[in-house]
Amino acid sequence: MGPGRAVAREMSAGADSGARPQRAPAPGFVRKAVALLLCAAASVSAQAPAAAGTRADRADGPGEAYETARDARPVTGATAGEGPLLAPGTYTDDISAGERKTYRIRLDGTSNAYVSAVLAPPPGTRVTASEGIRITLKSPGGTSCSDDTDITFGGTAARPVADYATRRIGPGRACQEAGVYEYAVEGIGPGGGPDATAADGGSGARDLPTELRFMLEPGLRDGEDTPAPAGSYDQGTSALPSGTPRTASGGSGFNDAPATGHGVWRDELAPGETRFYRMPVDWGQQLLLDASLGGRTSGDGLRMTVFNPARGFVADADAARPGRAIALATAPVAFGNRTSGRNETGAMRFSGWYFVRLTRDGDSGGTGAAERVTLRVAVTGAARPAPPYAGDPAAAGFGVTAADRRAAGTGLTARESDRRDTLRTVAFSAFGLGTALLIGLVAWTVLLRRSLARTAPGPSPWN
Repeated sequence: MGPGRAVAREMSAGADSGARPQRAPAPGFVRKAVALLLCAAASVSAQAPAAAGTRADRADGPGEAYETARDARPVTGATAGEGPLLAPGTYTDDISAGERKTYRIRLDGTSNAYVSAVLAPPPGTRVTASEGIRITLKSPGGTSCSDDTDITFGGTAARPVADYATRRIGPGRACQEAGVYEYAVEGIGPGGGPDATAADGGSGARDLPTELRFMLEPGLRDGEDTPAPAGSYDQGTSALPSGTPRTASGGSGFNDAPATGHGVWRDELAPGETRFYRMPVDWGQQLLLDASLGGRTSGDGLRMTVFNPARGFVADADAARPGRAIALATAPVAFGNRTSGRNETGAMRFSGWYFVRLTRDGDSGGTGAAERVTLRVAVTGAARPAPPYAGDPAAAGFGVTAADRRAAGTGLTARESDRRDTLRTVAFSAFGLGTALLIGLVAWTVLLRRSLARTAPGPSPWN
C-alpha cells in the first residue's frame, strides 16, 4: 500500500471517529428524562387520599373521640367578670354541670352573628337525657338577642350535641346596635356536685370538652328588602335515589364528616355510636333523607339529626313506626326563611355544607355488634343565585363554591379533599414543567445535530 492510500485511510478513520460519539448522548438523555417524569407522576398518584371507607387514620368500631377543628384555638371563659374577646373563628374550652362561662364578641350594626357550641363528651361518658348546655347571646345593654338555646343529649348515648344563638339584623328586632356582646355557655341538667354521677348516672361535675364557633354573615346591601321565605315544598321521599350503595366512613363530628351528597351511602354503626356526614345544599335546594339499619330496611334504634352550616339545629327524626326507615325532608334554602316562626324552616336560611348526624341507640360504651346502616340522600331543586349580600358570604363560611361541588359525593373529609386538591396542583405543575423540559431537550437535540452536520468535514479528496 502506497503512502497516499495510508494517509487517506487515516484521515477517513479520524473523521469517522470524531463524528460518531458527538451524536449519541442526546437521545439517551431524553429517554432518561421521560423515565424520571413517569416515576414522579407515579409517586404523586401513590400519595392520593385513600377511598372513602378505607381511611387508615380512622378508628374502627365505636368509641371514636370528637375531632376538633384544625384551626381551633384554646380559650378559657370567665366564670366572673369579663370574658375573653373572641374574633370570628373556632375555639375549645370545657364546661361542667352548673358552671357558666362567658366570652365577648364585637359586632357591627349590619352583620348577622351566630355563636354555636358543641358539647362532645369522651367516649364512654355516662350522660342523662336532660343533661347538656345552654347558649345565650346578649347585647351591650343586657338584652337577649334570641331565645335561650338548650342543647341536651336526649338519651343515654354520649353523642356530640350542638346548636347556636343568633343576632339577626331586621326591623323591629332587638340587638341591632354595634358594640361588644356577651356570649355565654352554661352546663345544665343533672350534676353539679361531687356525688352527682353516683346519684343520677350523669356526668356530674366533670369538665366536658366544648368546641365554640363564632361566625358573621354579611347583611344585605343597602335598600334591599329581605326576600320571602320558602313556600310549600315536597315533604315526601319519592325523589330519593336507589341503586348500589357507596361506602362512606362517617366522621366523629362536624370537622371530619365525609362529603357524601346526592346518592346512596353505606356505613356501619355499633350500639351507642354516632357518625356525621355532610352535603352541600345551594340556594333553592332542599334535602330529602332516609336511613335504615341492617338488612331489615328499618330505622329501629336509629336517630337522625340535620344541622345547618353554622351548626344550628334544623330537625331530627327517629323510627315513627317499627320496621320502617326513618325519613326527613327540609325546607328549600332561602334567605327569607329566617323570618319564619318555625325552627325547621328558619334554620334553612343560608346555603353551604349541611350535616347529618346518625346515632344508634344503646350503651354509650358501644357494646354489641356493629350493623350496616344505609343513608339515602337527595339534594333536589335547581340552584338559584345568592341574595344581594353586602359582603362575601363564602369568605365568612357560607355558600356553596365550585370546590364544594367537586368534593360532593367523593366521601372524603375536608382535610382529605384539601390534600387531594394540593396533590393535583403539584401533579399538574410537575407535568407542565416536565413538558417544557422535554420540548427544550428535543429542541436542543435538533440544534445540536444541525450544528454537527454543518461542521462535519466534507468527502475526502483522496477517496
